[in-house]
Amino acid sequence: MSLLLPQSGAARQRHQFHDLTVIRREQLTDGAVALTFAVPDELASLFLRFEAGQHLTLRAEINGEDVRQSYSLCLSPTRARAMQAVRVGVGLVPTGRMSTYLNTAVDVGDTIAVMPPLGSFVVPVDPRAARHHLLIAAGSGITPVLSHVENILTSEPKSRVTLFFGNRTTAEIMFLEELEDLKNAHLERFQLVHVLSREPQAVELLSGRMDKDRLSRLLEAFAPVETVDEFYLCGPFGMVEGAQELLAELGVDHAHVHHEVFHVPTSEDVADPVALESAVADAVVTVTLDGRTSRIEMHDKRETILDATLRVRPDAPFSCTGGVCGTCRARLVSGEVRMERSYALEPDEIAAGMILACQSHPVTDEVELTYDE
Repeated sequence: MSLLLPQSGAARQRHQFHDLTVIRREQLTDGAVALTFAVPDELASLFLRFEAGQHLTLRAEINGEDVRQSYSLCLSPTRARAMQAVRVGVGLVPTGRMSTYLNTAVDVGDTIAVMPPLGSFVVPVDPRAARHHLLIAAGSGITPVLSHVENILTSEPKSRVTLFFGNRTTAEIMFLEELEDLKNAHLERFQLVHVLSREPQAVELLSGRMDKDRLSRLLEAFAPVETVDEFYLCGPFGMVEGAQELLAELGVDHAHVHHEVFHVPTSEDVADPVALESAVADAVVTVTLDGRTSRIEMHDKRETILDATLRVRPDAPFSCTGGVCGTCRARLVSGEVRMERSYALEPDEIAAGMILACQSHPVTDEVELTYDE
C-alpha cells in the first residue's frame, strides 16, 4: 500500500532518462567498444557539466526486460563540451546483458536512454597547482581514469601524472592509442606504465597481476608515495582493496585516496545477515523524488528500500543494485537504516546521512529519505 503526498517544491529532474543518438562507435579491442552520443542543445546543461570520473546510466529493453547499467565517461569535460557529445567505454562481460547488447547490437544512428552524469569519483582540478597525480587502473577501470588523466594534463599545466595500467595482454588494452598519444603530447608530464599478467615483458616487475606486493614495488620504482599528492584507484574489488591497504600501511592520508570499484564478490548475492537481523519486518518508508513524496509500506525485512520504492515509483534511479555505482544514493532525513554494502559512499558521506537505497533496510518503524538534495 502507498499514499501519494502533495508535491514538496520544485522537482529535480536529473534522474530522468533522455534519448541520445550514437554518432560514433569505436572498436577498442575484440571485447570492448566506445560509444559517443550527441548532446542536443536543450540537454547541454544536463549532460555537459560533468566532472572527470563521473558516469552515465544507460537503459534499454533487452529480451523484454528493463536493463540498466552505469558506464564511466571516458573523455574530459573540456573535450566533451567542445564536441557537444559524451562518450562511454564498454567492456564485454560474458554474462552481462547490457554490455553484450552495446557491444553487438548498437551502432551509429541508434538511440539509447541515458541518465545525466552522476558519481563521486571526482577530484577538482586547480590550474595553479603543481601536483603529482598517481592513477592505478585495471581492465575497464581505465574508463574514468582516462577522463581524469586527460583532464589533469589539459587543466593543470604544472602538474604531472603517473598511470599504472594492468591488463592481461596488449591486445586487451582499452584506449591504448589514446594513452600513447597523450604520453607523446606530454612527454615530461605523463609517465605511463603498462603491467601485463598473461604476456611476458622484458622487465619482471611489469609481468604479472597488480597485487599488493607488485604495487609496492611499482610505487618504489616509479612513484614513491612521498612524491604523490593524489591517488586514484579503479578496477576490480581485489585490486582496489589491496591498493587501499598498501597505501594506508605506507602512511598515505585517506583523504587523498580516491577510488571506484567496478566488480565486487557477490557470494551469489546473499544478503548481509547483520543488516537483516537489524531490520524490521513492518516499516513505512517515506520517499521524496523529483518533488513528489510517497509513503510505502514494507512487510519483509529482506526487501530493500529500493525494491519497495520501485513498486510505487518506477522512476526511482538505480543501476547496478550492488552498492557500487551510487546511482540510487539518497539522503536519510529521519529514522535509521542498515546497509549491506556501501562501496559507492565515502565515510564522510555516510556520516552526513547519505545512503544507497539498493542496499538499505529499515531499522526503525518509520524511515524518511529524499533523492532531491
